[in-house]
Amino acid sequence: MRLLDPATQPDAIDLAAQRLAEGGLLALPTETVYGLGARADDDAAVARIFAAKGRPSNHPLIVHVPNAEAALHFAAAIPPVAQQLMARFWPGPLTVIVPRAEGVGAASAGGQDTIGLRCPDHPVALQLLQAAARLGVMGVAAPSANRFGRISPTRAEHVVDEFATQGEGLDEVWVLQGGPCEVGIESTIVDCSRGHPVVLRPGRLSRDELEAAAVMPMARSTP
Repeated sequence: MRLLDPATQPDAIDLAAQRLAEGGLLALPTETVYGLGARADDDAAVARIFAAKGRPSNHPLIVHVPNAEAALHFAAAIPPVAQQLMARFWPGPLTVIVPRAEGVGAASAGGQDTIGLRCPDHPVALQLLQAAARLGVMGVAAPSANRFGRISPTRAEHVVDEFATQGEGLDEVWVLQGGPCEVGIESTIVDCSRGHPVVLRPGRLSRDELEAAAVMPMARSTP
């Protein structure tokens, strides 16, 4: 395991971006929780996330992008309600589900024809995503950086403890230090692919905030 700290290593962001460009695993900070990341357009790299976490490969992952323009790389279309939510809450703790572009991010989407996109509001994460984009990595698939079913990490030390000892055949996890996560819970997820927005997972953003930005009511997800 390798710990990269931008506060003490001037080349930490560049090394982390190169790690992603080469298909490696990198735990990165966001304002919600630390994510276990790999380049989202490389199905083999994404498979390493599922293996490290012990997570079923048909569970979709959230793709983190540096800005709304980069989201277009993964989306077949950005519905108007998604555009309104992104304009209001990006960067921030909001994931929008939109139709997936054909041939891009299939493993990240768990094989589905939709994909979850988010632009995190964390300075280190944004620097990393921008540096990765310059290397051709337009998005980073990153579920929480913990083994499947365990508590989501909010500090780099939690990730180190979780993945310090990897099982045989599993890829090494690098960790990018970004301090404690400000929000501490996963992002709010709104499905914008159904013609009417549906809140799939609550988070820091309130229903009132979401509805005010969307200028329409939010439906609740049903089991």
